[in-house]
Amino acid sequence: MKGPLFYSKILLFGEYGIIRDSKGLSIPYNFYNGALKRDKNTSAEAIASNASLKRFVAYLDTLQTEQPQLVTFDIETLKKDVENGMYFDSSIPQGYGVGSSGALVAAIYDKYAQHKITVLENLTREKLLELKTIFSQMESFFHGKSSGLDPLNSYLSIPILINSKDNIEATGIPTQSLDGKGAVFLLDSGIVGETAPMVNIFMENLKDKGFRTMLKNQFVKYTDACVENFLGGDMKSLFSNTKKLSKVVLNNFKPMIPEQFHEVWQKGIETNDYYLKLCGSGGGGYILGFTQDLEKAKASLKDYRLEVVYQF
Repeated sequence: MKGPLFYSKILLFGEYGIIRDSKGLSIPYNFYNGALKRDKNTSAEAIASNASLKRFVAYLDTLQTEQPQLVTFDIETLKKDVENGMYFDSSIPQGYGVGSSGALVAAIYDKYAQHKITVLENLTREKLLELKTIFSQMESFFHGKSSGLDPLNSYLSIPILINSKDNIEATGIPTQSLDGKGAVFLLDSGIVGETAPMVNIFMENLKDKGFRTMLKNQFVKYTDACVENFLGGDMKSLFSNTKKLSKVVLNNFKPMIPEQFHEVWQKGIETNDYYLKLCGSGGGGYILGFTQDLEKAKASLKDYRLEVVYQF
């Protein structure tokens, strides 16, 4: 028995910035997905997933007891299904910044939440925010602090524009052109990243006035510009602002960039063959790349594995 599929996501712009009220743009990435399964699977992955689900269910039980006005679940059925070996069968790599826990949260909410908000409703801003709040509380089990955006994206499977913390909307993005030279791609760092330690470093840095000033005057400014350029289809300005953003990240978010990629990152800025930015919290996993000429970027990064996400 298998539930519906929930897809991975990519936060094109807004990592860390959205904690400080920058704009953000999150898109579904259908290359990876996951679904709840209830069959007798004795693989190590299924057993580990089931054990993790048991802990998650205990957390959700406490959550609904403490905040019944926020969300309640058919907890008895959920417990029974998990006791009977239910697991999350997922191709989404964990610790790669593409929303593995988000897809699981979306799947659990979809199947077990009571009085749930469905995709078929008129998704007003209030409903989107309510969903985001619920998902934020559910997903904080995995990360300690969650914006709720990953599960929201996975649940709705539509691009989401974050204008600010309490202003989000579904959006359309420019149509892909598969013969276009420009592309957004994923670069595999080959290292698993962990969200919580990276977020902790960021929160620690926020205590520094200089860091906060840089965030506001540079990081948030360029992030907002990139979102507007991308949605408006202004690719010339997009690349100019992505380059600025890439520089700011290299200079101020070094701990989030795996050391062996510092030079690769710098090379992109110097040659203009590609520009790199964080994908999710960083520390490993995928790195997000933008290029005006995909063939040039591929040649320049021939030693690495590239996955094209979007072409224009």
